[in-house]
Amino acid sequence: MERKVYIKNTPLEQALDLFLQELEESGYFTLDKERVEVLSSLGRILASAAYARRSSPHYPASAMDGIAVWAADTYGASEINPIRLDQNKYMEVDTGDYVPQDFDAVIMIEDVNYEQGKAVIIKPAVPWQHIRSVGEDLVAMDMIAPSLTSIGPYELASFVTAAINEVEVVKQPIVAIIPTGTELLDQGSDDMNPGEIVESNSKMLMALCHQWGAQAFRHEIVVDDQELLLQAVKRVKDQADMIVICSGSSAGREDYTSTIIEEVGQLLIHGIATRPGKPAILGMIDGKPVIGVPGYPISAQLVFTLFARPVLYKKQGQQIPAATSIDCRLARKIASTMGVDEFIYVNAARIKDNYLAYPLNRGAGITTSLVKADGVLHIERGQEGLEAGSICQIVLHKPQELLDRTLVSIGSHDLSIDFLADLLQSHHNIRLVSTNAGSMGGIFSLMRSECHLAGLHLLDEESGDYNISYLKKYLANQPWVLINLLHREQGLIVKKGNPFSINEIKDLSDNKIRYLNRQQGAGTRVLFDYLLGQHGISPESINGYHREEYTHLAVAAAVKNDTADCALGVFASARALDLDFVPIAEERYDLCLLPDLIKPQYVDSLMQVIGSRQFRQRVSKFGGYSLRNSGETIYPVTS
Repeated sequence: MERKVYIKNTPLEQALDLFLQELEESGYFTLDKERVEVLSSLGRILASAAYARRSSPHYPASAMDGIAVWAADTYGASEINPIRLDQNKYMEVDTGDYVPQDFDAVIMIEDVNYEQGKAVIIKPAVPWQHIRSVGEDLVAMDMIAPSLTSIGPYELASFVTAAINEVEVVKQPIVAIIPTGTELLDQGSDDMNPGEIVESNSKMLMALCHQWGAQAFRHEIVVDDQELLLQAVKRVKDQADMIVICSGSSAGREDYTSTIIEEVGQLLIHGIATRPGKPAILGMIDGKPVIGVPGYPISAQLVFTLFARPVLYKKQGQQIPAATSIDCRLARKIASTMGVDEFIYVNAARIKDNYLAYPLNRGAGITTSLVKADGVLHIERGQEGLEAGSICQIVLHKPQELLDRTLVSIGSHDLSIDFLADLLQSHHNIRLVSTNAGSMGGIFSLMRSECHLAGLHLLDEESGDYNISYLKKYLANQPWVLINLLHREQGLIVKKGNPFSINEIKDLSDNKIRYLNRQQGAGTRVLFDYLLGQHGISPESINGYHREEYTHLAVAAAVKNDTADCALGVFASARALDLDFVPIAEERYDLCLLPDLIKPQYVDSLMQVIGSRQFRQRVSKFGGYSLRNSGETIYPVTS
């Protein structure tokens, strides 16, 4: 078969409308039905109305603990004229007991006294008091729930009460997911070869199907072979209501999805005007939808959500649940291409009286953005982007109350910030979200009141002190507090065994050594420049001076995976990835807080965690840290 390459740029709403219209005309959205046992029906959708088969209660029932009486026998009873009923004139009953025809009222046990086997009544009863009539709750043939109702715990209980043993429900759509790619593995290991990728997209899409009320099954991985992929599609097409092909949707030499759909079905769309997700494919085989999703996780999730979700809900006769949206102020400028609908994942948090949105990494392969994201920002086609500070609407993926108990830290990276975040969440129900922007990036965010706190380790070359001179310069017009978190060892991270025998900064002038630097404004970059100056080394003589990463773990990972030979970083990062470490200097790592932006109780919780045994144990276990001044207020100085 000849591979055809053509990717268009179909507008999003046009692609979705065409897809739904073609499926509608094929009769795809006709509801498929099945009968299931009531006790297995939780979460299912009623295909037809459910009617009671039995009244509830189906007999006159006592609504109270007490005695059943004939009301006329109690007339005239009062405290000064009590009426004494013989045992044949009353019957003791508990709540729910049958009340025989000989009685027409129930008196609460609290209003009854007993004397010598007689019931003493001081207040008359009225007919049918405290008696539940037949069908008070349900009458046989009452409709309990109409068609297309989602069966929850209350519906299920009502069905059981009404003697309904089976219900007719909408059959759950079945989705077949075919992962493709010669480079894919079902499971990974610590010693994977370069180019090998663990296949996780199919698991993610299966979980989304479950959230949307559908069932899913996964075909085994199909290598990049056109005939094998064709056979896989033919195998699953009669077993499923929707086919999803993971990857192979682009225009590479091993991307066959569009060709196969066109051969055995109908290709509707190849290429949509979205970012990410442009290479998406929409088609039909035997009147069933086929979706080709790109290989990058964010692209795959977005395309699947945009096109599979509305189809699966409509297939079950349901509307897509309404999204919760909030207005946020954008923390950073975002550029966008005018001709596409762009979807950007964000964190969000409340600072004072406003919500701020913080765009996450926009790379389509960054799976962690999906984990971290609080919501998504949709920049509609025709806009060139958004300026920092502009108001934008965020569709939330997480509860809004989570945003209200979130602290935002923007600044220098350190592993201890993750320890703080974990302990704040588990012990104080406060979320700490951190963004690694370097120490200067943290100071600028503090200036703009875009965060609650920042991690800093900026060396003042003249005084030898850390952070204070920078904060006095840039935060001169707002109150701030500087608290020491820890001291830490900075040094040269090298491969196990130190194959280049790197022992000091001047060794890096050897052009054969590939160095990886931190970004401008990072405290580690400031320290490195200071050390180069001390040794009279020109930055241009360092092979890799202009290569940049944003965290200590990222530079360590580069050394570990042989894309660099050396990097300046903290001992904890070297230890985390089992690398060697050449100590160079100890530095002070502080937290700068803006007290006007943080609730006092949150500051108290933060300080409790910093001083806690659990935090100190975790930090000490990693090594390369000193906690000798941890929790002390560095500025303002207190007597």
